[in-house]
Amino acid sequence: MALEIIPIGTILAVLTNQVIKTAHAANDVLIEKESFNVLSKHLRDIERVLKELQRQELNESQAARLALESLEADVKRASNLIEKYRDRARFYLLVKCRHIVKEVEEVTRDIGRSLAELSLPNTEVLSGISDQVNRLQNEMQRVEFEASQSQLQIVDKLNQGLRDQKLDQGFANDMVEEIAKAVGVPIEPSEISKELASFRKEKEEAANRKERAEVFFLEQVIQLLSRADAARDYEEVKKQYLERVQVIARYGAMQRYIPPLNSFKCHINRAVMVDPVSLCTGTTYERASIESWLDSGERTDPETGEFLEDTTLRSNLPLRQSIEEWRELNYCLAIRSAKEQLLSGIGLSVKDALSRMQDLIRESSINKDWISIAELTDIVVSIIGSSNNGDVKRKTLITLKDLVEGHARNKEKVVESNGWDYIICSLGHDSSISEAAIYLLYELLQDRTGWNVSVCRKLSQHSSAILFLVTLLKDSVRESAQIAEKILMELFEIDEENICRAAKSGWYRPLINLIVQGPESSRISMVKALVDMQLVDSNFKHLGEEGVIPPLLEMLSGSFESKELSLSFLVKLAGSRANKEIIAASGGVPLVLNLMFSPQIRTIIVVKCSEILEKLSCDDDGMQFFVDERGTQLELEPIITNLLAFQKNPNSSHNVRRPALHALLAICRFEAGLVKKAVLAANGVSLVLPLLDDSDSKIRDTAINLLFLFSQHEPEGIVEYLLKPRRLEALVGSLENDDNNDVQMAAAGLLANLPKSKRALTSKLLDLGGLDAILNILKTGNTEAKENALSALFRFTDPTNIETQKVLVDLGVYPLLVDLLRDDSVTVKARAAALIGNLSTSSPKLSIMSKSGGCWCFQSSRTPSCSAHGGICSVSTTFCLLQANALPDFVNLLYEEVTAYEAIQTLSTLVLEGSPQRGANVLHHAGAIKPLLHILTRGSDSLKEEALGLLEKVFMSKQMVECYGSTARLCLAGLTGRNIHEDGHLRRKAAKVLSLTERSSRLSISPIPGILG
Repeated sequence: MALEIIPIGTILAVLTNQVIKTAHAANDVLIEKESFNVLSKHLRDIERVLKELQRQELNESQAARLALESLEADVKRASNLIEKYRDRARFYLLVKCRHIVKEVEEVTRDIGRSLAELSLPNTEVLSGISDQVNRLQNEMQRVEFEASQSQLQIVDKLNQGLRDQKLDQGFANDMVEEIAKAVGVPIEPSEISKELASFRKEKEEAANRKERAEVFFLEQVIQLLSRADAARDYEEVKKQYLERVQVIARYGAMQRYIPPLNSFKCHINRAVMVDPVSLCTGTTYERASIESWLDSGERTDPETGEFLEDTTLRSNLPLRQSIEEWRELNYCLAIRSAKEQLLSGIGLSVKDALSRMQDLIRESSINKDWISIAELTDIVVSIIGSSNNGDVKRKTLITLKDLVEGHARNKEKVVESNGWDYIICSLGHDSSISEAAIYLLYELLQDRTGWNVSVCRKLSQHSSAILFLVTLLKDSVRESAQIAEKILMELFEIDEENICRAAKSGWYRPLINLIVQGPESSRISMVKALVDMQLVDSNFKHLGEEGVIPPLLEMLSGSFESKELSLSFLVKLAGSRANKEIIAASGGVPLVLNLMFSPQIRTIIVVKCSEILEKLSCDDDGMQFFVDERGTQLELEPIITNLLAFQKNPNSSHNVRRPALHALLAICRFEAGLVKKAVLAANGVSLVLPLLDDSDSKIRDTAINLLFLFSQHEPEGIVEYLLKPRRLEALVGSLENDDNNDVQMAAAGLLANLPKSKRALTSKLLDLGGLDAILNILKTGNTEAKENALSALFRFTDPTNIETQKVLVDLGVYPLLVDLLRDDSVTVKARAAALIGNLSTSSPKLSIMSKSGGCWCFQSSRTPSCSAHGGICSVSTTFCLLQANALPDFVNLLYEEVTAYEAIQTLSTLVLEGSPQRGANVLHHAGAIKPLLHILTRGSDSLKEEALGLLEKVFMSKQMVECYGSTARLCLAGLTGRNIHEDGHLRRKAAKVLSLTERSSRLSISPIPGILG
């Protein structure tokens, strides 16, 4: 009614001033400024509408008065809302931002509706600005406000944490920091304490308004944020602890617990209260318990039974503070007791103390500070380093993790202490300890924003950290492996060098990934690290399996540095057969060859390419790797030509020539036809011969091996070269190289391939001690070297050069040859037999006939004659194999088809044309005739022919026919009855021997003593 008495103009003026003040005040709100600024803008727009109404003299009407009254009420609500939130604590405003935005939105819409009601009865007056008014009222009625996304994310994170009951200190630190940054509050204990105090005030006011849900929410927020480090001033915390310690000093050392006063307990749940509240009757209960009592419909005091006229609950702050002091005293007693137990060193006591500490940490986050102030952290750290009890060490690590979790100061203390080393070393213990250690380490590496980069750097600088972490990747505890990988990946982000350290510890995948996907600079640094690593064969094989080879081959198309490093490591990788297969399958060999034979390429690149070819070709089947990416065999002839060209180039260094020669040798060994091409097409002999004079011993050795192969096709040119001054010395030096059997074998083989008719070469070899070197090979060389050495001896056993034979025998070759008749190698046995055969061929000429007359069967008792040669024989004078006791070994060789041929030829030297009886008798007594006859039924045609030749001479002796005729005829009958299309020569020869046995069998002959009986 009073409003109707006041002139409408006055009302309009007052309202205008109120709108102006409210618009200005809206700009001063510190939270949700965008929403309040929009409200302020709309109010300023309404100010112009109201002033227009004043200027046009607003019509006096009941509707106009009611519209002004409604608008005034809404503006007043807006002013109250602004006043409500203008001076509130910033933390509180952010937490309530979603609610505040809705309130601003609602009041803005209400003002818009009131403006619409005002404009209806004043349409004519506002006609000049009707469009603006309509647009303004429409905008205000439809306005939608929303809190900023960054603030909403913080609020949502806080609410989710409360729902999940995340009350740990780390989460509290994160929330305090995020909220403080969002609202511009310094992260200082004094400032944070002010914000929390305002929260408590809001909670009290909400309790007075009986807004239980709001009270519960604010209590949760206070409880969480109070755990943050920034919510407590460390000096104040320390002072508070020392004050409590002074109080418990009055209690004896055995005192472990102070019982609570009865007043501390709630009369409903009988437990010590946490949030005591008082009723109007003066009695005090736990808030949650009394609220539950009242919610059930009760209206009496649970203790006194009095009726409650007022159910308001008032916080009993003095009692609450007393209860908190009681709890804190018990905390201090527990800390004192735990310290004593830890220092005792007794396993059970230590474990009990650690359990006490864990309970203290769970009860109140302040105990993290107090435990550290009481120096228990230092004691726990020392136990990790000194305890040999696995259970104690594990529990200590777990307790320390609880102690530092979310606590920056405790983390820093541990990281800067010896505990850092102890924790890292614990990663190398068994799974139960390493699991606890990795969880603790992970926590130490975290700060409020995520990874603590400085601590991560400190970890990467520890000599064993990455090794232990890599080892944990294979741990049976999956969680440990996952955390170890997380830490390693973060260390890799901080410093690429850590990727190299991980690779040195056996984890290559990150390094290979960087080589595959990284920029060229990273690729180069990673490959350089690989090149510098001391790796073993299994590492190279594993790297190949992990896929390092394809990206290395790609790098061959990069810069010079890229090429050099890639090739350097490919050289190392190529030592593994599995990696050779990958290089070949990836098309690497053509790439290497093209690079190697490119014009104007740097020497170091050629060297590395040559070394790769050497590695690829070093095995007997190395040529299978000389294929393109489709697996097609490469043309080897051009490769041979290019490799020989390196030897022609006077500028080629030893580092180029040496591996190129090795690769050339392997290719030539692969196929005999390639040797011929190398000799004839590429003039290989003339290019390789000068290398015998090279200063590099390895080049000389390889040259010997190549010349051994080449000598099969062009021996004459080699002989001419060797007969030049000081040339043959190099070859003899290779024969004397006991440290390299392969070179000895090649040198001996080279000599064996050279024409034996070159007596000048033989003579020069004797002068240079070449024969001694060959005999030494027979004594100490491997099988292949012995085989070639025996072949080389044939030039010294030529029956036409008895003087050379005598030199050979005088050097003691005969016993060596006889021993070799029993060698494991059939080739050695066959060649030794043939050499003895050459010497035995000269025996008849050298044998001195007995001067005593009469039948050869009657030898002089003073000077016994040789049963085969009829004269006086010895090894040194007549080279007699009987005197060398070699006959039994030759008989044994007859039973081996591979060696029987040489054995027959040598035994034939004992049966002389003019007097076959002596030799036949010798063979008879030695048991050689039966295996000879057996050869006629089992041997090859050539071997049978050789046996028939010897038997033809044997059966010239009638005594032998008498002894073996019937057996021989059975064997020979099979040969003479062979198909007409078979070998006629063998048949005719068998028939000739058969005729000897049949002719002789018809004669009456007295048997020779010893043959038949």
